[in-house]
Amino acid sequence: MIRFLTSGESHGKALSVIIDGFPSNLSISKNYINSHLKRRQMGYGRSVRMKIENDTVQILSGIRFGKTIGSPISLLIENKDWINWQELIDSEKKPENLNKITIPRPGHADLVGTLKYNFDDIRNSIERSSARETAARVAAGTLARKLLEEFGISIGSYVESIGGVYSNKSSLKDFSKNRAFAKKTGWQISQSADTSSVRVLDSNQEKNIISKIKTAKKKGDTLGGTFLTFVTGVPIGLGSFMQFDRKIDADIAFHLMSINAIKGVEIGDALLGAEKFGSQTSDEIKFKNEILSRSTNYAGGIEGGVTNGQPIVVRAAMKPISTLAKPLKSIDLKNMKSISSRYERSDITAVPACSVIAESMMAWVIAKHFLVKFGGDSMEELRDNFNSYTKKLHKRIKQNFRK
Repeated sequence: MIRFLTSGESHGKALSVIIDGFPSNLSISKNYINSHLKRRQMGYGRSVRMKIENDTVQILSGIRFGKTIGSPISLLIENKDWINWQELIDSEKKPENLNKITIPRPGHADLVGTLKYNFDDIRNSIERSSARETAARVAAGTLARKLLEEFGISIGSYVESIGGVYSNKSSLKDFSKNRAFAKKTGWQISQSADTSSVRVLDSNQEKNIISKIKTAKKKGDTLGGTFLTFVTGVPIGLGSFMQFDRKIDADIAFHLMSINAIKGVEIGDALLGAEKFGSQTSDEIKFKNEILSRSTNYAGGIEGGVTNGQPIVVRAAMKPISTLAKPLKSIDLKNMKSISSRYERSDITAVPACSVIAESMMAWVIAKHFLVKFGGDSMEELRDNFNSYTKKLHKRIKQNFRK
């Protein structure tokens, strides 16, 4: 079982992540991790902080000569903005005239964090609940992505909408029906999306979204949106229906919902399918050229909590960021009087970045269930187990079930 643990504050010295349980002899480089950290920072509508930070990883342990050695992997990402905040974030010395934050922002963890942990300064909640922490998650998820690539499993995403602006190309809204689109690997989809400043696949939609982001900025407002994440090349049999907490779709929903500002996760055509007959939402099974397949993928690649060999397709919804330049009403905890909420530097939208973060979280879930299924302390052992399983599964499909 693999696991990871992040630490660090938004404006602290650094973010760190410890990753445990990876097999030895997985080839990995700093450049590979950095390339995905850079993707997380992209997107029109981000705050000026993205001009300050240039996220790069330092490998502290667990990797030697470009390969994992089976021990815990420790990664560090410095916060360049820390130099501007070090007096306020110092681990020991408290400034004499510290201006405590006592006005919580609606929609953030400011108030609940302050009450839960008995703070008298909201800054303590702001620093850890910030989405800055997701940089460490992307670093961890990138190792999982690299492991999966060794077995032909590819992960990608694209932004479906921002601020309610969808593409006119309706074929992109239904992955299960668009055969040509469905044949692309997850990474090919991401590469296409990365050429857009808002990670969409339609140039006209990009122009309309940028226009709406500009409008939101003028109003002192923010925008949310939806995105789709894909995993292709997934073998049959990851996950289990034997216990509720072993279902892979439940695990996917949990990990994606843990991303800041995500409020909804949909696997396959779940919401649309809820309005139809069962005959219109089930994927018929075919056997052709010695291969089991489906004509559609309404289930999003998962049936009964187990992968069925089809691409995994997940839609997620991100709420608009709650920090507004034109603030809503709040209260001052010092006197409990009504007051306008405070403004802290913020993005207008972060949907493009969120879709990249979702790729990393998805990679982590798939890699976790992949290692549970196939095991192995080294990449060589893992590869032997995987090859043996796929060979035997194909043989069973061809022979055993026809006896």
